[in-house]
Amino acid sequence: MSEERSNFGSKMGMILATAGGAVGLGNVWRFPYMTGENGGAAFILIYVCCVLVLGIPCMISEFIIGRHGASNTFRAYAKVSDGSAWKYVGLLGVLTGFLITGYYAVVSGWCLQYVYASVMGEMRGDPVFVKTYFEAFSTDPVRPIFWTAAILLFAHFVIIHGVRGGIERASKLMMPTLFVLLLVIVVASCLLPDASRGVEFLFRPDFTKVDKGVFLGALGQSFYSLSIAMGCICTYASYYSRQTNLLNSALQVSLVDTAVAVLAGLMIFPAAFSVGVNPDSGPSLIFITLPNVFNQAFAGMPLLGWIVSLLFYALLSMAALTSLISLHEVSTSFFYEELHITRRRGAMLVTATTVVIGGFCSLSLGAVDGLQVAGRSLFDLFDFVTGQVFLPVGGFLTCLFLGWFVPRRLVRDEFTNWGTLSGRFFGAYLFLVRYVCPLAILCIFLHQFGII
Repeated sequence: MSEERSNFGSKMGMILATAGGAVGLGNVWRFPYMTGENGGAAFILIYVCCVLVLGIPCMISEFIIGRHGASNTFRAYAKVSDGSAWKYVGLLGVLTGFLITGYYAVVSGWCLQYVYASVMGEMRGDPVFVKTYFEAFSTDPVRPIFWTAAILLFAHFVIIHGVRGGIERASKLMMPTLFVLLLVIVVASCLLPDASRGVEFLFRPDFTKVDKGVFLGALGQSFYSLSIAMGCICTYASYYSRQTNLLNSALQVSLVDTAVAVLAGLMIFPAAFSVGVNPDSGPSLIFITLPNVFNQAFAGMPLLGWIVSLLFYALLSMAALTSLISLHEVSTSFFYEELHITRRRGAMLVTATTVVIGGFCSLSLGAVDGLQVAGRSLFDLFDFVTGQVFLPVGGFLTCLFLGWFVPRRLVRDEFTNWGTLSGRFFGAYLFLVRYVCPLAILCIFLHQFGII
């Protein structure tokens, strides 16, 4: 049987849960690296502008659909579209979130392994040892799958306790803890010798590096960083009360997400420049480069180095888990509402299937030959299809749906909470959703394939 739909019990819990869904591993490695390589403070300014003109309007659009539909993402789109073909945009969001859950859990599991390795003191060694350690672990046929299943079970435990007792309670604990860990490591990093060079690298504006690619990169980062079009925002918005100010909520979530990304830069670059290491991007940064940075930066203070390393990977695990919980909830709410089963059974179905998906994605990274499609490992294939195809297509169609198909009165009523809030920004919002956002997303889509 289906269960009565719950909602968030407090505004703080709602904001922290939604922000937790947006904050993830990408905030820790992608944003700082892109900032440093694309003009420092100049990139940050462009990114903030992109959040305002693309991220926030897209987020509000999903808020409107989710809150009005008050159901899982697929059914919410179906309700708003009166059952027309637009409902399949919602189904695409559910599918995207489901597939991302499977392969994202693999990298999230790596974070748990590194927490364990830090506790056991296994990360001490020269750069060759650290690189070999990661390569041996990531291609192992058993250990990565164990940690993938472990972090999915953590998410499962939160999900089965519902919205208030699970998601909201966990977010109120994990998000403040995440910020405390960030601040502790930022202070430790900035106190290292020559740390000022890293701060300067991150924040000194270099407008000579700003070109078309930087603008499109900032657009893409704002889109992906806020978890647009993967069902998370729409699903969480279905638990919002009718009194929730959607514009203020979008601004607050975006502020938290950007703050985490900037603090991550202050955590990484001062330490890296202190020991003369040029940070790489992607998994190599957090699983190969940074262990070397910690080993060298705190070579004379091994206990402090051990503490910082442990806190860093605990921070990563927490950021990964908050995102994984939101992704898990997208599919869980879909299954238990559409199949008319209990939340626990829906969550079990999602956990079991994503463990299998994650297992195959992990094995495709080297443990088993033949798990490739068109020259890509299953892990890379899932990443490509969801990140470069499904997300921009889903975001593009959502903007067209809200901007041109959904009755203007419905959109305005949700935006202004049925006239109780000022609608002075509504005209600007509608213009952005109708014209600017679809064009920006189309440019992102074409740019990543080298067309523009």
